[in-house]
Amino acid sequence: MKKFYDKVYDAVKKIPKGKVSTYGRIAVLCGNPRCARAVGYALHQNPDPENIPCHRVVFKDGSLSPAFAFGGKNRQYRLLKAEGVKFSKDKKVKLTFN
Repeated sequence: MKKFYDKVYDAVKKIPKGKVSTYGRIAVLCGNPRCARAVGYALHQNPDPENIPCHRVVFKDGSLSPAFAFGGKNRQYRLLKAEGVKFSKDKKVKLTFN
């Protein structure tokens, strides 16, 4: 049986370039809908940032992590912007749900 962190990393790897997901959505995909905070803990310990794009995970209101593990909030913003992610004036991702 896969451990929770492994499930998180697998789910995050599936987020396409130019798209984002939320901590809560990743928790749901991992079978633990009440574990959004644990998703954040897992991503903070990302063992392979080159292949696990944790910068593509944002808060449910579209805001970015103030403690983005690999360079801070501005780095996360720059990475997402470079991928074509759209932001509001207050630097929140414009979330759309299907």
